[in-house]
Amino acid sequence: MEETSPGFLFHLPVFEGPLDLLLHLIKVNEVDIYDIPIALITAQYLEYLDLMQELNLDIASEYLVMAATLAYIKSRLLLPSQTDLSEEKTGEDPRDELVRRLLEYQKFKQAAEQLGSKEILGRDVFARSAHEEIEEGEGGEDIEASLFDLMEALREILKKVETQEKLLDFTREKISLKDKMIEILEKLRDAEHILFEDLFSGYITRFEIIVTFVALLELIKNQKIRALQVQAFGSIRIYRRGEVSTPEGGI
Repeated sequence: MEETSPGFLFHLPVFEGPLDLLLHLIKVNEVDIYDIPIALITAQYLEYLDLMQELNLDIASEYLVMAATLAYIKSRLLLPSQTDLSEEKTGEDPRDELVRRLLEYQKFKQAAEQLGSKEILGRDVFARSAHEEIEEGEGGEDIEASLFDLMEALREILKKVETQEKLLDFTREKISLKDKMIEILEKLRDAEHILFEDLFSGYITRFEIIVTFVALLELIKNQKIRALQVQAFGSIRIYRRGEVSTPEGGI
């Protein structure tokens, strides 16, 4: 059996960090940032770390530090010590520092996005060349799906195959990461876009789904394709970026 790629390690984009993941989980669960359910968020955060390790993502130390921070806050909330009781009298919550960090980071991120949108507005004054055009969503301008949006969609697909895979007796075939990348590009050759879930249609093993997802991330990193959403947490559509080809020599 061939692994996804010998020594392959996918590096996370610099703009995706542990605070991004926490903000994503807060939005997905629709909880108040000032009253974070630490037990729930910590459990989901650790689930994401497990999945990131399975995907061979290069997890920065900051992710592990945040995991330890969440576990510490959770322990203080569940097992208050004498120190915690004294803090409770003063109205201080063990989550306060985390909330402050999240709010500060959220403001910084929003400011960066506003600056980025101004840059895009200036760029779009000029007509795009034909090979750069990407169809916009019906409800307005599409937004880039984040790494965690993609992982959330992946988790839903994996849930559907978990029970099915346990009931099947199969022999794993050799799966090449490069072949999966070419397969995705071939699917986009005759289509303007593909729904994220359609990339995994017909797959019955977790292993093949994981390899396909890593291939998708690699194509995004290499700017061969884009993953877009009409709205936050909406369905994800995969578009080719320009005139993508699959040369005989490889990707």
